[in-house]
Amino acid sequence: MGTRLAQTELQANNPPVGIAIGGVLGYGIGHIQGALPSWRYEFIIIGALCTAWGIVIMILMPDSPVTAKFLTNHQKRITVIRLKDNQTGVENKTFKPYQVWEALKDPKLYLFYVLGTVCNLPNGGISNFGTLIVRGIFQDKLLAAVMQAPYGAFIALSIGLCVYLNDRFPNNNRCKFVLIFLVPNIVGAFGLRFVDSSHHAGRYICYLLTGPYNAAFVLILSLQIANVAGHSKKVFFNAVLFLGYCTGNIAGPFFYLSSQAPRYELGIWSMIVSHLLEVVVICLLWFMLKKENTRRDKLQGHEGLTAEQILEKRRTEGYDRTAFEDLTDRENLNFRYIY
Repeated sequence: MGTRLAQTELQANNPPVGIAIGGVLGYGIGHIQGALPSWRYEFIIIGALCTAWGIVIMILMPDSPVTAKFLTNHQKRITVIRLKDNQTGVENKTFKPYQVWEALKDPKLYLFYVLGTVCNLPNGGISNFGTLIVRGIFQDKLLAAVMQAPYGAFIALSIGLCVYLNDRFPNNNRCKFVLIFLVPNIVGAFGLRFVDSSHHAGRYICYLLTGPYNAAFVLILSLQIANVAGHSKKVFFNAVLFLGYCTGNIAGPFFYLSSQAPRYELGIWSMIVSHLLEVVVICLLWFMLKKENTRRDKLQGHEGLTAEQILEKRRTEGYDRTAFEDLTDRENLNFRYIY
């Protein structure tokens, strides 16, 4: 019991590589025969590693490109200049209440909160109860722990593939990729719900397919960052998205009733419904952002122009100037949304 709880607690807070390594570590630590229960060794060892890595990050990681000691002054200027194209401005420590008020009136804020919730409601459940679901397949708690390694590796590969494709394709494909990477999750969740318990391999494959939602969430984070300008507004958006993240992770485990172990029918249905709601919200966000871009193109007379003509027109309209001002995405008509 203790080993399973420790393992699920680790999964709830670990990235995919952490899940994979945590599964192997959990298997190894589970064999320790010492004065303490094995689950306590897991907390001690993993906690010590996390503490040590936290100290490394605190010392070495800069809070912005400007303070990065490993960059030359020329490289620092390049990182700032690259912000010109996305028109999101540069960091401004001055709090501007009007930007927060604008955020509260922006429909995107509530859509990103819902996305943060429905994306992470499955995470709150599957990360805490995944080992128990796998144990219901393999009937061995240590084997269930080590079988999390392929799950974490599959998530890491999904995220890597998602980022690679997003980099290779032009802008305004992110919503499309979110939907693509949600398909395996929906298929896997339906499989966990309806594939018979006797089909162990099939159920485990379905469990693996529930992992790529992490890749979809990575793109949702990038959508939020790319589509909000104005430092105070951006910080407020970040906080609200994180609030949705916490809401989903808190609520998720409550759908997994001990009386339904190991199939957890209600928990699996919560995954299915959450992913379907995510599809609806992404499509709505896609429609809104595309519509607003079209409106701005008409307003600025960019319709029918080539990319080179638009760039030349923007140079004469103060495009470079607005790039480095602390303007919100609604204030800055040169801003274009990424969808």
